[in-house]
Amino acid sequence: MKSNLSISTLCIHAGTILSDEDTGVNSPIYPSSAFRYETDGEPAKYPRYLNIPNQEAVAKKICALEKTESAIVLGTGMAAISAAIMGVVKAGEHIVFQSNLYGGTHFFIAEILEKFGVEYSLIHGNKVEDFEKEIQANTKLIYIETPSNPLLEITDIEHVVAIAKKYDVLTMIDNTFATPINQRPVEMGVDIVIHSATKYMGGHSDLMAGIIATSNKIMESIKVVAINLGGTLDARVCYLLERSMKTLALRMKQHNENALKIAQFLEKHPKITAVNYPGLASHPQHELAKKQMVGFGGMLSFEVSGGWNTSLAFTKKLILIPKALSLGGVESTITSPMETSHAKLTSEARKEAGISDGLLRFSVGIEEADDLIADIEQALSGI
Repeated sequence: MKSNLSISTLCIHAGTILSDEDTGVNSPIYPSSAFRYETDGEPAKYPRYLNIPNQEAVAKKICALEKTESAIVLGTGMAAISAAIMGVVKAGEHIVFQSNLYGGTHFFIAEILEKFGVEYSLIHGNKVEDFEKEIQANTKLIYIETPSNPLLEITDIEHVVAIAKKYDVLTMIDNTFATPINQRPVEMGVDIVIHSATKYMGGHSDLMAGIIATSNKIMESIKVVAINLGGTLDARVCYLLERSMKTLALRMKQHNENALKIAQFLEKHPKITAVNYPGLASHPQHELAKKQMVGFGGMLSFEVSGGWNTSLAFTKKLILIPKALSLGGVESTITSPMETSHAKLTSEARKEAGISDGLLRFSVGIEEADDLIADIEQALSGI
């Protein structure tokens, strides 16, 4: 596939399995768990080895979008996070994490890393100089997430990369919220990109998957871990993911437009005390977001005046927007991080991360923005 094609075109065409035997325009599904093999040195195909046709079709599309040499698709976003981290770090080595991360990542850090002898530091905030302060002689990796979940904070990717290169340290980014449509970290020097493909890549709230994209050399060690941990994605789900990614650019355009319009509405509403969205001029890192993002995404978070009880009353009055776990679907959903993504953290840890009990995370879908605003308005007027 030509590298100079637009990202919208690559979403549709990159990775598609075409053959003379099957004249369909979509990749056929190869549901076998057993494949014939030859003794001529070619590696045998097996789903857990991450090399069956439908897995490779998705991987090729990811490589085209993220501009990497190699990619693999796994069963969940956490499978991707854990395999990527454990694939490049071993016992006795050290990782620098920003603290404003997805709750599942936080839980993995606290519950798993120490068991395997991996050391780590958490940066409270995302100031670039704080990353450098935590670099140690045994530091192997800097891990960032930008925009962050759920406060939509922005980390300066290029400056973090510069620090990492100065100390010969790898960089890894969770690019789930931005997607390669809005942000392309590899072009800014990041070594490893991960996604919870359950979210925007799938986009329809009907599948679970995770993605790792990096260089061939780095992928060698990550793939060994991924294969042995067994986070395989079935061929049928791979097909659904590949199909969904064809509309990724189109969907993200609408997500971007809707989220900005709704964030601007919320910012002016007297019953809203805070809005977190990098597309707003009032966002403290708006200029940085403009520099490193093409669009600002479909995620925002906000606080309703009155705290937890008022926020709960507000969500109960919504008609069109359901209170639901996960994010990134074509339908809008709202959730309380305290109850969901960050429920495993202690109240002290949430407070330290800046996540109040009354914070609401809003995944803005692709419905008509005015319909969503009307639903929000009627719910706010009723509390």
